[in-house]
Amino acid sequence: MSFSDDRYSPSRASAGRQNGSSNGLSSILRLGIWSVLYFLFYMAQQIAELLAPLLLIAGVGWAALPHVVNAVSSSASHVDAQAHDVMSHVSEAIPHEVMLGSHLLTPSGLIFDGILLMAVAAFGATLSAIAARSM
Repeated sequence: MSFSDDRYSPSRASAGRQNGSSNGLSSILRLGIWSVLYFLFYMAQQIAELLAPLLLIAGVGWAALPHVVNAVSSSASHVDAQAHDVMSHVSEAIPHEVMLGSHLLTPSGLIFDGILLMAVAAFGATLSAIAARSM
């Protein structure tokens, strides 16, 4: 072992310090970017998980409602003809589509949107897990 290896060299120490501070700044910047991405992915996941079941249940209920009313009206026709007329009128009053502003809502569209939001929630969960591991 030589004594020259143990000498203090100010040029090496300052170069290491500058490289370390640059590395620390990039590490903080990278952490900040991944934190923002993690927040965005997790937020999209939470919104999708909230809305997906609502849209899916509304679509299935809306699609099933005319069939349920028709089944009830056919069983009511044996009991009372007037009840059958009322129930058939109610069945015809259920809309097949609703125009809400510029959006056309249908039962199958709500079901598709609910399933699509489930896929968005799964994708958001995957991306947030990747972002959490990268931090």
